[in-house]
Amino acid sequence: MSVGGRHILLGICGSIAAYKSAHLTRLLVKAGAHVQVVMTPDATQFITPLTLATLSGNPVLVDYFAAKSGEWNNHVQLALDADAILIAPASANTLAKFANGLCDNLLCAVYLSAKSPVFLAPAMDLDMWAHDSTRSNISRLQSYGNHIIPPGNGELASGLSGEGRLAEPEEIFATLQVYFGEGLPLAGKKALVSAGPTHESIDPVRYIGNHSTGKMGYAIANQLLRLGADVTLVSGPSGLTPPERATFIPVTSAAEMLEACRSHFPMADITVMSAAVADYTPKVTADQKIKKTESHLTLELVKTTDILATLGKAKRNDQILVGFALETQDEVANAVDKLHRKNLDFIVLNSMRDAGAGFASDSNKVTIIDKNDDKEVFELKSKGEVAKDICSRVIRLLNR
Repeated sequence: MSVGGRHILLGICGSIAAYKSAHLTRLLVKAGAHVQVVMTPDATQFITPLTLATLSGNPVLVDYFAAKSGEWNNHVQLALDADAILIAPASANTLAKFANGLCDNLLCAVYLSAKSPVFLAPAMDLDMWAHDSTRSNISRLQSYGNHIIPPGNGELASGLSGEGRLAEPEEIFATLQVYFGEGLPLAGKKALVSAGPTHESIDPVRYIGNHSTGKMGYAIANQLLRLGADVTLVSGPSGLTPPERATFIPVTSAAEMLEACRSHFPMADITVMSAAVADYTPKVTADQKIKKTESHLTLELVKTTDILATLGKAKRNDQILVGFALETQDEVANAVDKLHRKNLDFIVLNSMRDAGAGFASDSNKVTIIDKNDDKEVFELKSKGEVAKDICSRVIRLLNR
């Protein structure tokens, strides 16, 4: 079954992100869905019912009854008719009402009458999203069986930047596609993604590491999941939350990451190695904490096994292998050399000299270089958008 032919009740709450609902409505209608829009009264201050009625092809409902005609909008029937109820954007206020059973408008009444699956796409400022009361409401809503479509990370209407912005319409649409079993471009494909740093122990309390956060790799894993792939994420130490539907393998050292990747690589159709793996590791790891007794400390380091090169040697013709190159000088030449030496299908180059790019940033500026040395340069984007560009290139290779 697919989204096409389904009855989708789209609830819209009072949020600046309501403008995205127009595009979401269009995506659903274009896919063949029957869309019934129900708005909260505050939502009408952000986008007009006329716009959404035009796009959906159905009257938009706001109140329990039409004041002029006296016609009753039956909330029970609206809920029964829906194959899915999607609230996008879902404001902090409406989430709190849903979580606590409050019912002071038509949309709340429809929610409380729901028999079909409910998808909630929150949108609010980062402090509101992080507040303990909101987190508690989200947990309660999940315990009721609701599906949460996580907000994105980026610029917010307040001028701040962080988590809380409404997921993009394409992401929300893809969530419904997956739920209804619609064929996605990577359905049936197995993907392996590496992310984050590695920590090479010096003694029980110290290590050699780098500044990688894992944000790029986690964004790629999430995008592959949205496109239907079965994803295994091998991650070094990171404070990020692993994707719910991914097989998650936490590792610490380069040796552990090598073992995990080598074990899962033979089954992978797609492998994207975005981890920042240490090039060197201490030759000897002290059993006890090294005391500060001398004015100098000399560490003898040895090379770690090159994971990407190892996988490149074992790569079959039916596998896609993608690597990353973070460079500080002679960027293109170094990336092209790495691309060919390690038998990659394409390499994603980013430079530490580009403002707004790099490890800890939420954005990245990349150049994709393929086996023919053809280059595609992208502008500075969020790492979520960069992940989409990378996955689009993967899909093109699969369809060649």
